[in-house]
Amino acid sequence: MQIIKYPSQEQWDKIICRPVIDNTHLFGLVQNILDDIKKRGDEAITEYSLKFDKVELSSFEVSTEELNEAKNIISTELKEAILRAKENIDMFHSSQKQTFGKIETSPGVTCWQKASPIEKVGLYIPGGTAPLFSSVLMLGIPAKIAGCKEIILCTPPNGEGKINPAILFAASVAGIDKIYKIGGIQAIAAMAYGTATVPKVYKIFGPGNQYVTAAKQLVSLKDVAIDMPAGPSEVEVIADDSANPVFVAADLLSQAEHGADSQALLLTTSERLATQVEEEVMKQLTELPRKELAEKSVANSKIVVLQNEDEIIRLTNLYAPEHLIIETGNYNELAEKVTNAGSVFLGHYTPESAGDYASGTNHTLPTNGYAKAYSGVNLDSYIKKITFQEISKEGIRILGPTIEIMAENELLDAHKNAVTFRMS
Repeated sequence: MQIIKYPSQEQWDKIICRPVIDNTHLFGLVQNILDDIKKRGDEAITEYSLKFDKVELSSFEVSTEELNEAKNIISTELKEAILRAKENIDMFHSSQKQTFGKIETSPGVTCWQKASPIEKVGLYIPGGTAPLFSSVLMLGIPAKIAGCKEIILCTPPNGEGKINPAILFAASVAGIDKIYKIGGIQAIAAMAYGTATVPKVYKIFGPGNQYVTAAKQLVSLKDVAIDMPAGPSEVEVIADDSANPVFVAADLLSQAEHGADSQALLLTTSERLATQVEEEVMKQLTELPRKELAEKSVANSKIVVLQNEDEIIRLTNLYAPEHLIIETGNYNELAEKVTNAGSVFLGHYTPESAGDYASGTNHTLPTNGYAKAYSGVNLDSYIKKITFQEISKEGIRILGPTIEIMAENELLDAHKNAVTFRMS
């Protein structure tokens, strides 16, 4: 990892630059595939599944028999872990339910809000280099709590046409019963447009490679909503001399192993800790099964030694990390000053891995600086809020002149008339 000592503020923008892959060059290719699937539906999906996933399927939907088989394949230990995680995720997201009362904004003018679930949502779970069954829980459980009527899941099969059994078990636990063996661009197209087999949804959630990301961006322009802009995973650690360099190195590598374009950043005021963490990262790296991926990510990662905590907080809020771990003696004090981050992990015994799997918070978070404006997935991600209002005869008499004056000054006479006719 590169160690940068006491950079000037003019260097900060370069320090926080992400190793983002520009996928705009893929838009032409991806759009052609989207258009083909929109036109030909299941037939086109079958062809692209054979081309990209090297599998020919007679049926896309996962059968009840396959779901039952998955329950028997995975270990009791993993089942218990998934069920424990489900319990915590359920508890945390259930606590986000809101109730809304009626407000009389003026005499005779009553306004209120109602939360209404998005009726149809689609979840995309990558196959790739790791079976992300934890993402099934993170996306499916809040959708169920929100009350979405139709929840479908798409994930790519292996060469034998099978889905990882942990993904299927997690889907069952989350209450998802419509699962399709479709991956990549074709999965996004199927959910965005609908086919004879796959229902059209109103919003798509989930991570994916650069092709999936490009497809989500394109369909979101006019056909369907998406959860948030997506990018490579990232973590920032703030640490001082009270931190254990072994813990800090492990936290940095926990994101580095996601992929070659992931990024890890350590901010500290301690040169001694910076050196210790760098040595420990290289030591732990040699033992990782995903060493080759992690090595490329570590090359994109940095340790930055700053003058004081004020600089650390200012650089942190400028970076707006997806994951932020604060391993300092005064972590609560620093946490109060954080304004831009996806999810924050406090103290020496709170690894980011806890949020990835089982503490209860959601791991689908804004990357690439989008934490300045976006929240991570939560219960509200699956809900629309509809406003209502009711005005009495007395209410329109009192409020009407205000509306008339405003409408007249915007040169919108029909707006004014809608009030005037009622008042007269």
